[in-house]
Amino acid sequence: MIRIENLRDHPQYRDRVIDWLWQEFDAENTREFFSSVIDSSLNTADLPLTFIALQGTKIVGTVGLWRCDLISRQDLTPWLAALYVHPEWRSQGVGQQMQRFIKEYSQAAGYEHLYLWATFSGYYERYGWHYMGNALDYPNKSVRIYKCHRYPDDVGL
Repeated sequence: MIRIENLRDHPQYRDRVIDWLWQEFDAENTREFFSSVIDSSLNTADLPLTFIALQGTKIVGTVGLWRCDLISRQDLTPWLAALYVHPEWRSQGVGQQMQRFIKEYSQAAGYEHLYLWATFSGYYERYGWHYMGNALDYPNKSVRIYKCHRYPDDVGL
């Protein structure tokens, strides 16, 4: 059974999470960038937050709840960010479970909407996310923005 827990309660996984994010999402960022985000999530009660998916004591994924994940759309908050599932655990519902967790967490925190961006289509739509349009990721990469409303219409979650 997969458990989703705050990384703050499992700091021994800090470096693994940083390495995963850097390796998966490193396009314009350095390892130090991801280290800064993760360290902020370990040291604040507010956003950003980092959660990990655990199977027993083995970390199998991570996801963030960030104040902003797209510089060109700082008007939108909060964001489901940096969703990563270790390759051995993909196609087993871990990503779906982490999405559900972040949606429920943000709803309980009083957020009306939740956002994310992706460079691909077809995945998030299956889980209740609504395509809003395109925006630019720094410096000039077109990305798709998705929105999840107060969550009554979630599909598959």
